[in-house]
Parts: sequence; C-alpha cells; structure tokens
Amino acid sequence: MGTIHIDLFATLDLVGQAPGGPDEDPEGFPYGGWQAPLFDETGGQQVMEGMRGMDALLLGRRTYDIFAGYWPKQGDGIDGDIATLFNRIPKYVASRGNPDLGWAGSTQLGSDLGSAVRELRDRHETIHVIGSLNLVQTLLRERLFDRLNLWIFPIVLGVGKKVFDGGAVPANLTLVEPPATSAKGAVLLRYRLAPGTPGTGDMTGEDRGGQ
Repeated sequence: MGTIHIDLFATLDLVGQAPGGPDEDPEGFPYGGWQAPLFDETGGQQVMEGMRGMDALLLGRRTYDIFAGYWPKQGDGIDGDIATLFNRIPKYVASRGNPDLGWAGSTQLGSDLGSAVRELRDRHETIHVIGSLNLVQTLLRERLFDRLNLWIFPIVLGVGKKVFDGGAVPANLTLVEPPATSAKGAVLLRYRLAPGTPGTGDMTGEDRGGQ
C-alpha cells in the first residue's frame, strides 16, 4: 500500500492560506504571498528532497487550477525540475464541480472521496497533497494520510485559513527525522501518523515522560 504525504507551508499561528501569491485565495485575506520573502535556497533543496519518489499528486480544486495554469509553462524556468516532475506524473483532483482537466494526466475523483483516496493508495507508491486546505481537512479528519510535512515560517498573521480548520481529530504523530531549518528562520517538521490517540497523565506523578 502506498503512502499519502500532506505538504503544507504555515505561519507560527498555523495559517496556511495563499502562501505563494496574492491571487491564490484573496477573498478576505490581505497577506497572499506571505511565504515569498521568507523562502530561500535551503527551503528549495528541502522541497525537492521531499518530493523524491513522488508518483502522483492529489489536489483540491483551487490548488489544481493554480498549478494547471502555472506548471505546464515552467519547463525551462527556475523551477524546471519541479515542473518536469509535476507535468509527468498523474494528477488527481478532488472537486464536486466540473474542473477543466486540460493539464495532461489529470483525473477527477468520484464523489466518494474516502474510497477514491484508498484506491489511489493501492495504485501508487507515494502520493503528495500540496496546499489544498479544504481537501486536507477531510484527509485529517478521516485519518487518510501517512505523513505530514509542515514548514513553519517565523511570522504571525492573525487571520486566514488554518492548517487544522475543521479537520483536527485526536491523533498521535511521530517525528520522522530531526527538524531542518533555514537561514531565514523557517523550520521543516516531518511527521508520521502513529497508532492510537493521545494519552493523558499527571505532570506531578509517575506519568511524566522521562521520569
């Protein structure tokens, strides 16, 4: 069975809305493109490293439309390596509407999202979900993910859609490797979904970890 990786860029207050540009998701959100001034070479290297082995993309409708309008045109640009990968692998779109599937290799998932995502796991080795906050809420709520790769950037916005808006359920996660950091203060945390739900204890008693 394959693995589903959720890749997100977020602020310290876990806002994940429109990191890449002002036109991504502008309604009621004045900070579109907040990630750009804080992204550096270290971040780019880590993004590419995290995509090794990716053989499918799973996207929400809004993110798919943005990607479909951008990546097919970037083959010779600064993001050529990512463009080559994205343009080559299959793309799956979670949408209740009728998206334009003009990007080569694109398929719309059926209305039963849970079943469709489980079928993708059987079909692919490494599926990445990038952005797509509405879709992410469903995947988190249904525990339909295996890895959470979370970039945290050193700013606080106070407004905007958050990583766990409506999708948080009790879950344990395990840090897969030591955090990676950038010169501009961003931190990459790679987590794996672990069995069970969070336990409780008494910080003054034997339940305290490491005691």
